[in-house]
Amino acid sequence: MGVLTYTDNHTSLVLPERIFKAAILDSHNLMPKLLPDAIKSITFIKGDGGEGSVKQINLAGGYVKHQIDELNEKTFTYKYTLIEGNGISDKIEKVSYDIRFESSPDGGTISKMTTTIYTQGDFEIKEEELKAGKDKVLGLYKVVEAYLIKNPDAYV
Repeated sequence: MGVLTYTDNHTSLVLPERIFKAAILDSHNLMPKLLPDAIKSITFIKGDGGEGSVKQINLAGGYVKHQIDELNEKTFTYKYTLIEGNGISDKIEKVSYDIRFESSPDGGTISKMTTTIYTQGDFEIKEEELKAGKDKVLGLYKVVEAYLIKNPDAYV
């Protein structure tokens, strides 16, 4: 098994509490509303959204299942593992994500996401595939950020 780990940072003018509430705690309600052409629905197939829960994200072109490994509302940290669906194959066993929202000196947020991809055998992921995955995740955060800026009373 191969292991590939990388970290991405994104800054925002929105407070960590608001981004965490919107992008993590209420993602199952908010994301299908903000991205209806891409995300059809999000349901918990095990648990209620806390640690150990499994949520299924039904996409326009398939689905993914995430297992929630850690959820801490005080430290604004969230860890989950992609365990099934799009992105998992005979070449990729699982993908784990460690997300942290920290206060920035300017009153906004620094979002730090560490991604760990567990591959089968000696399979190597191409740089353009990594970039495409990073761009999708960043795109999701930008959509949530834009919504929160446009709606300053949401998720306060």
